[in-house]
Formats: sequence, C-alpha cells, structure tokens
Amino acid sequence: MRIDIITIFPNMFPPVLGESIIKRAQEKKKVKIIVHDLRDYTEDKHRKVDDRPFGGGPGMVMGPQPLVDAVKRIKGKRKARVILMDPKGTPLAHPVVKRFAKFSNLIIICGHYEGVDQRAIDMAVDESVSIGDYVLTGGELPAMVLIDSVVRLVPGVVGKDESLHDETFEHDLLEYPHYTRPANFRGKKVPDVLLSGNHAKIQKWRKQEALKITKKFRPDLLQE
Repeated sequence: MRIDIITIFPNMFPPVLGESIIKRAQEKKKVKIIVHDLRDYTEDKHRKVDDRPFGGGPGMVMGPQPLVDAVKRIKGKRKARVILMDPKGTPLAHPVVKRFAKFSNLIIICGHYEGVDQRAIDMAVDESVSIGDYVLTGGELPAMVLIDSVVRLVPGVVGKDESLHDETFEHDLLEYPHYTRPANFRGKKVPDVLLSGNHAKIQKWRKQEALKITKKFRPDLLQE
C-alpha cells in the first residue's frame, strides 16, 4: 500500500510515522508513506494556500488551485482514493477502515482553517472522513488516526493476522477482557475458566463477556 499525505504542517508526521507498527510496516515494505507540503504546489509567490471567504465571515478558506494541482501531480496515472479529513465527513468506523485497507493507494488531504473551497472538493476529492463530532485545529491528527487504523490491517503488518479476528468492532461487539500473569494480583484473580485449558468454554466465556460489555457501554451496536 502507498499512502500520500497532503498537509501544510509536514513536520507533524515524522514522530508518529517513525514509531511502533507504522515504522515496522514501512521497514518491511508493506506500506510506503510520503508526506507532501501543500505549499510546494501553490502558484503564489509567497507560498500562500488560503484566502478570505466569498460572502464574508471569519477565518480563511483553503484555495482550490494548490489542492487540485497537488492531487493531480501526486496521483499521476495511478488509481488512488482521495480522502479529505473534514469534521463534516463520514464517521470513521471499522467498516470504513476495512474498506480503505483494500486500496493500493490512499491520498489523504489534511483540511484546515474554516474549510476547503468546495470546487477543490468537487474536482479532486472522492470522499470526506471525520474521526468524531468535534472540531480540531486541522486534519493532521485525524489523518494520523486514519493511517494507524488502516496500516495495521494491511496483510503482514501485524505479527499474527488472527490477533485481528476478535478485536473490538470486528463482529459488531466490544472486545472481551484480557488477563496475563500473575494469576493472582493483590487478591484479584484471573477467572477460573481462562485457566481451565477448555477452549470451548473459554470461547463461550469470551463471547458472553463481549456481549455483556457491549450491552453496558455500546448498546447501539447490538441494536444495529
């Protein structure tokens, strides 16, 4: 997979992309991530990428020229899914992440200011995505969330693919509780069933716990 990021703050990404699973995924050549500075694509001599909104109002709007030209040059003749990180976009949920993980190339635009000129969205963006019902200062942090969630689903990135099978949201349920050594920690004991060695009973317990936790914290998932 190849992921291209278009941003006006490229220095925000190296600390995140250079650690943990994302770093290893790049080292193993399972994913290639390239960060592009949007200001490199503007025709303005002062490297300006925004302007005041028509119709008045506060703030600034990201202009169409830099974004449209950046996507065109980065994409070239490749097939790529162009995603704008935008609080007005589709909520980022597990099915959306799984769909994105099937693309060979994602181009992620980090929105900023009061928003992006609608003509740039119409001409260059395939879909907009939001990570929640709140507003951040820019699309960089949401882009990092999207990248982290997608990269770990790329085959060969996570050590054991079966570790992804029972994760939270994988079967529309929150994940069951986990325990490790010691079996007794300051009087708190691991449930006996997990020490029984009976895999059928363990699977049944895990399913019951997942249902219990989902009913308590996310009953909307059960309704769906």
